[in-house]
Amino acid sequence: MLELPSYHAMAAMAVTVAMFVAFARGTLSVEIVSLLTIAVIAVGLYFFPLDGTSPTDGLALAFGGFGHYALITICALMIMGRGLVVTGALEPAARFLESVFKINLQLGLLVSLLIAFFLSMGVNDTPVLVLLLPIFVSLAAKGAMPASKTLIPLNAAVLIGGMATTIGTSTNILVTSIAVDLGQPQMGVFHYTPIVLLASLIALPYLWLVMPRLLGDNSVEDDHGTRLFHTRLRVGTDSILAGVTLDAIRDKLPRNITFHNPPSGELQPQQRLDISGTHDALEEATRVLRGELAPSWVLDRIKRVASANREDVTVMEMTVTADSRLISRTLPTSGIADLYSVAVLGIHRPDRVLGERDRYSEGGDLRIAEGDVLLVMGLSADLQSFARNDSLLMLEGARELPRRSKAALSAIIMGGSIALASFGFLPIAIAALVGAILMFVTGCVKFDRVGRALSAKVIVLVAASIAVGRIILESGAAEWLGGALSIGLAYLPPALVLAAIMLFVTLLTNFASNATAATVGTPIAFSIATQLGLPPEPLILAVLFGCNLCYATPIAYQTNMLIMSEGSYEFGDYIRTGVPLVALMVTTLSVLLVIWYGL
Repeated sequence: MLELPSYHAMAAMAVTVAMFVAFARGTLSVEIVSLLTIAVIAVGLYFFPLDGTSPTDGLALAFGGFGHYALITICALMIMGRGLVVTGALEPAARFLESVFKINLQLGLLVSLLIAFFLSMGVNDTPVLVLLLPIFVSLAAKGAMPASKTLIPLNAAVLIGGMATTIGTSTNILVTSIAVDLGQPQMGVFHYTPIVLLASLIALPYLWLVMPRLLGDNSVEDDHGTRLFHTRLRVGTDSILAGVTLDAIRDKLPRNITFHNPPSGELQPQQRLDISGTHDALEEATRVLRGELAPSWVLDRIKRVASANREDVTVMEMTVTADSRLISRTLPTSGIADLYSVAVLGIHRPDRVLGERDRYSEGGDLRIAEGDVLLVMGLSADLQSFARNDSLLMLEGARELPRRSKAALSAIIMGGSIALASFGFLPIAIAALVGAILMFVTGCVKFDRVGRALSAKVIVLVAASIAVGRIILESGAAEWLGGALSIGLAYLPPALVLAAIMLFVTLLTNFASNATAATVGTPIAFSIATQLGLPPEPLILAVLFGCNLCYATPIAYQTNMLIMSEGSYEFGDYIRTGVPLVALMVTTLSVLLVIWYGL
């Protein structure tokens, strides 16, 4: 006869359900719900401590998530991901995927999902997502599918791939280790891989074709992206433009680039071409063509001073006000480069198309007018001096140029951290911390820019989920739920026993943590197999699979939280896309286990 759960266990289950409902309703922000959950646990355990503990032990449990290794790991991984972004280390991979997306958006997504799936089979799933995350954020900014439509499917592909081998996730290792302690033989790396591969044939089409349709476009509209800047592209001596006609290289250029009065015949070094395009298009054109948008001497000086002072080069937009001395001047006569050591890369004229009615100098240079937006590159202090002295209004949206000189170094640091964690030389937390420290020491990431890499929403959400997971386990709620499950399963056929165990562990995973689910679920599955006379292995695999079906809530797994801020996701996005996937995977994997083991 199953006894009633303890008061602490009932309270723990009530807090968990209340937190889930609050997240799902979305009335309060994720940060507020998370902090309220921590506060309720802290106050409750202070006045009503767990058996054998003191009130201060309850406070340590409630606030312990802020110092937990899982949160430290996530923060360190975010910092390393930031290092890859600011150094441009992932640009080659991003360009490859961008070329695939240009062929067809659906093809690009499918290729991306397959890459994520197979990579995570051999490499721990968290580092795989950390590698792919900035690539897809960058692709979204360049016009591929919005990040909000790709990151949840990508994360699910990583999790399914990680489920396929015993080394794919730390949870798999934990389940198989507990099984060995219970007397089961050690499973090989690919012991159950065929089962997961068969299930993926059902799951991947859902990730590819259905999931993106269930997700909205959460990207923020960028008004700056629609501005077209008029400039002159200088043909360098090593440019691919030198000695060829313009028609020969048009297909290599971004579609947002327009040539004005294009010259006929072969282009020569030092020749200047009148072009216009968005900031991103101009940047891509200079990279592909190896040309320059400003005099080389000023660009070289900016880069040289930045390197000597260990500063970042920034590109930003400035509006010309009515008091500016630049009005009616051209860039060559303005003396901007000499006075301030900044480079004007282009001029945008609002609400008008460049044409004959715009005022040009005799040399064909555009005269600056009130309201023009200048695209300016330089060091922060120089940019501020330029804006202050020449009466310019600095617009939001400034961005730093990638420190490409450190791209290889940041890639090596990230690759080394992933290798150390994936092959078991170091725990993922230690490997990530070592990588983050090296990113700081080598200058790939700067200390004063760490805030841009971290998300307050993710930090408090992780801390709250860790506190909930601990109270569920230490209050006896998980043990009581497992006991209730074992009583009910005695009257079910083997197929439903497998499905019930998997579903129970899945619920624990999504509401507490996968470590709790593995710790509680594996002994229960072994006990149920013994009582019902069933082979233990398929029931233990049901636990292992259930621990990996963590798609329905952001608190279920650390990779779910990593994508939350980048995709601007709400709690409901995970429920809407994850619950159908959980149902699909539980059904498919249960049927496959029954067939595979002949139950």
